[in-house]
Amino acid sequence: MRMIFVNLPVKDLKASRSFFSALGFTFNEQFSDETAACMVIDDNIFAMLLTEPKFRSFIVGEISDTAKGTEVITALSAASRAECDDMFDKAIAAGGKPWKPAIDYGFMYGISFQDLDGHVWEFMWMDMSAQQQA
Repeated sequence: MRMIFVNLPVKDLKASRSFFSALGFTFNEQFSDETAACMVIDDNIFAMLLTEPKFRSFIVGEISDTAKGTEVITALSAASRAECDDMFDKAIAAGGKPWKPAIDYGFMYGISFQDLDGHVWEFMWMDMSAQQQA
């Protein structure tokens, strides 16, 4: 079984945990401490929120400045358009910022925001039956 661990630097681990908790995510405390929080996205998908000093111990070079550029877009599937909008609304209410306008192709819909550290998250819904007909 493969697993994915997205590693993200955060300035304030406690604030980041609160932000993502407000979106409904939980944390695996077995892999969390004062320098890291293991956010559970799905059974085999996790985001490791790492304090900047901890993150630096894993990289060569500098941490990307999210105010100057986008280092990655973390896109997550959603069960419906409504779930996309709900996650967006929760993120904005918790202190996130809108990133780009929603995309709507009819059979596919997505909306994105930046978390407290400027990392871009996108929730996407796709009508697979409409896509298969095309």
